[in-house]
Amino acid sequence: MTTSLDEVCDLFLGRITDYRLTTLYTTSGSGALNTYLEPYLLDAIDEFDVCDQALVYSTSTQTFSVTLTSINKNMLSFIMVKYWLAKEIRDINQMRLHLFDRDYKTFAEANNLKTKIDLYTITCEEVSNKLTSYGYKRWVTWDDWDDQDFR
Repeated sequence: MTTSLDEVCDLFLGRITDYRLTTLYTTSGSGALNTYLEPYLLDAIDEFDVCDQALVYSTSTQTFSVTLTSINKNMLSFIMVKYWLAKEIRDINQMRLHLFDRDYKTFAEANNLKTKIDLYTITCEEVSNKLTSYGYKRWVTWDDWDDQDFR
């Protein structure tokens, strides 16, 4: 039994709201959505280097070589949110300021970008904290603490 990309993507999609992804799914199906989300998963795999399972992922079958635990699937989906937010911030279409007669349009777009950057910063901190907590739970035993070994 293996874990598929669908399982991790379902968790990821439960953490965000993106109408473009919903439209992609309804118009093109899960195959197109998985192809779109796969780079986020690959980035998450690279960052999740403290995982207690082998994160060997096949892009041809879109599956992992092992059945991931729910904790590991949740960690990957949470890290995917970080990379999705980074893309949202870098989206050039949203960064273009449309100059209208009203200044509020410019301020609204600038505030939107600032809010996304703040959310990205908070998410990066949460991911870092989750990875640290995960690593301590998995790798550091009470004997290590007693010996002052905090690898």
